[in-house]
Amino acid sequence: MIWAVIPAAGSGRRFGGPTPKQYLQAAGKPLIEHALIALLSHPRIAGAMVALSADDERWPGWTELCGKPVLRCVGGGERADSVLAALRALPAQVGDRALVLVHDAARPNLRGDDIDRLIAAAESGADGAILGAPVRDTLKRAEAGRIARTEPRDGLWRAFTPQAFARGALTAALSDAAARGVIVTDEASAMERVGAKPLLVEGREDNLKVTTPADLVLAEFLLRAGRD
Repeated sequence: MIWAVIPAAGSGRRFGGPTPKQYLQAAGKPLIEHALIALLSHPRIAGAMVALSADDERWPGWTELCGKPVLRCVGGGERADSVLAALRALPAQVGDRALVLVHDAARPNLRGDDIDRLIAAAESGADGAILGAPVRDTLKRAEAGRIARTEPRDGLWRAFTPQAFARGALTAALSDAAARGVIVTDEASAMERVGAKPLLVEGREDNLKVTTPADLVLAEFLLRAGRD
């Protein structure tokens, strides 16, 4: 049994504006709806748990999408807090060894073939797996607004989502980070802290996360182009 977890308790401060970015509209739907449909339309994914802020008044009240359950729980102040809350709130039949896919609410253009390859990698006996892509741009180290040096990009990847791990292992890793006051920015970094070495699965570059207004314009274009 595979479930999806979507942390959506953030306010989207970096994007700006009064609307949390997961509720911004693109191609006729809020970003979070695109993300949920992309996940729940996959035949291996049984349901989704969404972590929301306690005062979220924009949640549409979905209990089902694509014929599968959509559950919700109260998230936390940081992404890791929300993911941990969602993992703990999953139904009891989702065991510790069950695979969980954690996906960004503002990453609307996920494709099924990426999910296929991610699940296959995570089920191969590895310490989980994440989607990502090798860094292709030249990287510059900055000091006081000037280039200090060029950094080698060999072996560097950008991390995407979904990130796939066993429920029990990821819960333990996030709990340990929280207990020690360590803020982790993604699930893989929590797993790395406890010695895991997740697999990297190269995913589509158009699986972008909406962080800026320009990203939203691009997401709109990609979503509409995908319908043609």
